Amino acid sequence: MAFSLRLTDEEKALADSYAKLHSMSLAEAFKRALFEKIEDEYDIAIADEAHKEWVASGCKTTPVEEFWKELDLEDEV
Repeated sequence: MAFSLRLTDEEKALADSYAKLHSMSLAEAFKRALFEKIEDEYDIAIADEAHKEWVASGCKTTPVEEFWKELDLEDEV
């Protein structure tokens, strides 16, 4: 899939500079930036959901030592 993007001269110069700095094409720079942004927003959404579940559970936590005991790793830590 291909698409076009309108940039001001200043935006184009900044994007070109970024791509050159990272030794990649302008297209690759935009593609990477797009997917990094998508990944970041996905991670935030997952973290928000986990936090909501934690709050709904009464904000219960388990000491890490209990996890080590469950995994029989208490002597190795």
